[in-house]
Amino acid sequence: MLKLHGDCWVITDAAAGNQRQALALAQRLAMPVRHLQLEPGAPWSWLSPRLTFGALSALSPAQRQQFAPPWPVVAIGCGRMSALYTRLLRRLSDGHGYTVQILDPRIDPAHWDTVIAPRHDQLTGPNVLQPLGSLNPVDDAWLQDGRDADPGFAELPRPRVGVLLGGPRTGVVFDEGYVTRLADRLLARQREEGGSLLVLASRRTPRSLMTMLRQRLSGMHGLIWSGQDDGSNPYPGVLGWADRLVVTPDSVNMLSEACAVGCPVQTFVIGTLPTKLERFHRALRDAGRLHDLDATIFPSVAPLRETAAIAAMLRERVAERQLQR
Repeated sequence: MLKLHGDCWVITDAAAGNQRQALALAQRLAMPVRHLQLEPGAPWSWLSPRLTFGALSALSPAQRQQFAPPWPVVAIGCGRMSALYTRLLRRLSDGHGYTVQILDPRIDPAHWDTVIAPRHDQLTGPNVLQPLGSLNPVDDAWLQDGRDADPGFAELPRPRVGVLLGGPRTGVVFDEGYVTRLADRLLARQREEGGSLLVLASRRTPRSLMTMLRQRLSGMHGLIWSGQDDGSNPYPGVLGWADRLVVTPDSVNMLSEACAVGCPVQTFVIGTLPTKLERFHRALRDAGRLHDLDATIFPSVAPLRETAAIAAMLRERVAERQLQR
């Protein structure tokens, strides 16, 4: 592995999905990592990353103290808010800092050294990398850590079916009717084949829907986790022990992480999906990685693990930049 010298900054807003992607990539670079959560006030929050004038004054005093020299060797941002500050760093560091932006920044990618945008964004350019899914930390070691953290899951009847719930988003049906139909389908399948259900809410899952789901699934083998009141989040353990995963269709991040595990992945869709999300689903299906909820035959495919390969490419590019200085 190429050894890089200096620090790496991860710049995000408060969104957990953005933080997860950026930190997963940064940790693969094997550099000291510092995480900055930057959230500018209006109008920069509305116009990021286009409006750069005055962007430093848009930060709170505490955030301005963090976003100050010495500048990092590498800066990785994820999300529109962070794109404003990774864009600024190029100028502030006189080009010495290597800037990486994850997700489509909605302006010319040439403002950054590397842009990483999933294929369904259809963003192109000489400095654009296009993974199929989102970046994440899931690999064999991460899954083993999950199994070690929750060894009791090994005693649950198989097949152990992990159910990952997202939440409502524009253009995706995720309401009482959806959750009722999903629960009924899961219970019917469990009656046929036995096993257990490991149902996990996310931050975006409405509490009212989880209450309804608990009632619907009462008495089934397994667990339902809807938040810290149920104990620590068993998400890594569920992925580590799952024989099959069912993921709601709304989250690119959750679908990508499920496909990184190596077990079959299913989803349940009512109606149509937004155009970009549909492109992502179609790419996963065409690759044999995603299946309907009633599927029983699953082709063997390698886990979808793209983060390590992208990190290796970045290390080469950053090392080349350091040699030129």
